Amino acid sequence: MLGIGKSKGLVGLDIGSSAVKAVELKKRGDSYELVNLGVEPLGQDTVVDGAIMDALSVSAAIEKIFVDNKIKSRSVATSVSGHSVIVKRIVVSAANDAELHSAIPYEAQQHIPFDMADVNLSYQALGPSPSGQGTDVMLVAVKREKILNHTNVLSQANKTPLVVDYDGFAMFNAFEANYHVSPDAMVALLNIGASIMNIVIGREGNPLFTRDVSVGGNQYTDTLQKELDLSYEDAERLKAGQEVGSITAEQKTPHIHSVSEILMLEIQKTFDFFRQTTSTENIQHIFLSGGPALIEGLVEQLKEEFHVPVDIMNPFLNMTVDPKKFDAAYIRELAPRLCVAVGLALRSFD
Repeated sequence: MLGIGKSKGLVGLDIGSSAVKAVELKKRGDSYELVNLGVEPLGQDTVVDGAIMDALSVSAAIEKIFVDNKIKSRSVATSVSGHSVIVKRIVVSAANDAELHSAIPYEAQQHIPFDMADVNLSYQALGPSPSGQGTDVMLVAVKREKILNHTNVLSQANKTPLVVDYDGFAMFNAFEANYHVSPDAMVALLNIGASIMNIVIGREGNPLFTRDVSVGGNQYTDTLQKELDLSYEDAERLKAGQEVGSITAEQKTPHIHSVSEILMLEIQKTFDFFRQTTSTENIQHIFLSGGPALIEGLVEQLKEEFHVPVDIMNPFLNMTVDPKKFDAAYIRELAPRLCVAVGLALRSFD
């Protein structure tokens, strides 16, 4: 969505709070093939709420991924999300592309709560508005300091950022490339990261509504750490479903469940707001991505709460993955965490 320059041969690079993920794809006819992937964990507080705090650690992790996985391309697509990113669907009165282009800066001022001098603006025309008066436009504004926070680190790692996207749109790209749902179906994609959850609601290949919420996998870790008196590392292992000391499922489950309830509340608030402001239709299918998507009981809780099918997203579902090169079990385990990186790698073929 946000991008500059040509985008051929890009490596999708997702800089998250818990790890850096890289994906490289190639196109064969109408389908895609996985060429390369790498994941490098980041230390606690290296990236906080989407902001890079320790640039040296992140640039070292990026360099390590490229060296370890023999990734040759230096051109990358990366993405951002959180408080410094505003995504709004607006209606602009414009008869053609030129009018639309010149109207955007003025329209943006009415909708963006930042000083226009401090932001990078991008937009995508979605077609005629339902009322027939003007064009539906997805407007994106990102604080320049947020983009620089990412691009400076990439430069330190000797990489060239050609595209800066929004996490939610990257996830939506990965979804579109792999899933074929009914054109009428209203779907909600939830990308649960370590500290931020991106919610994107869309239909017929168009994202209609987005929201970023400051909840994620870290809340599970913090709660387990505090309530069960554990170290950060042990709480992380327990969250991932591993056994830790003599802690039983009966001790762990209520704490996992209580954090999932906080997520449910935020998702419900988002769905309600979507119905009030965008469309009165109900969500018909939920797709989950991100590491915490695999949290014990989360899918079941979502099904109970919203009474719709819930699936964990696989960004390689419709892609060729060579079993000689990539271990199937490893890909299966990693897949939900790689949705944003896959969506970014797809920008090579725009």
